[in-house]
Amino acid sequence: MKNRCFWVTDSQLYIDYHDNEWGKPLFDDETLFEFLVLETFQAGLSWITILNKRENFRKAFDNFDYQKISKYSEKKYESLLQDAGIIRNKLKIRSAITNAQLFLEVQKEFGSFSKFIWSYVDHKPILNKFHKREDVPATTKLSDIISKDLKKRGFKFVGSTVVYAYMQAVGMVNDHTTNCFKYPTE
Repeated sequence: MKNRCFWVTDSQLYIDYHDNEWGKPLFDDETLFEFLVLETFQAGLSWITILNKRENFRKAFDNFDYQKISKYSEKKYESLLQDAGIIRNKLKIRSAITNAQLFLEVQKEFGSFSKFIWSYVDHKPILNKFHKREDVPATTKLSDIISKDLKKRGFKFVGSTVVYAYMQAVGMVNDHTTNCFKYPTE
């Protein structure tokens, strides 16, 4: 039996997410945007709730196409509020649209969102050496800085905790615990 990070339950969805996605460095803007949307919707909820609804989110939000989302009409916003397959939070749905518009602005300024966000870690993952649950922080000085920058640019639902979870998910930081089979041995 493989040893995994403390947060992984016996849910196959969670196991697959941990084993195949979490902490793997992502550099393409499409996937970076998907995780930005999912992490912002996760605020105040459990990640398994979001994973269980991920396919519904994909359908509802045009496969996370930020170009399309940035142009959503009030009618589309209203239809998302009625979609029982996603989290029907007015502010979070509105933030997905706003964040898509701002995502495009960051792309214009930096060439890609990836270049912008990865510049905070010199374009390579930070490998932490956490041994147990208590060692893994919810926020760091770096997530505070990124959060502040994103908020200054107008992004919503990007507090430091959300940003740190995002950094973990997209592999900017590798927080697999040292006893996890996914922890790098080199």
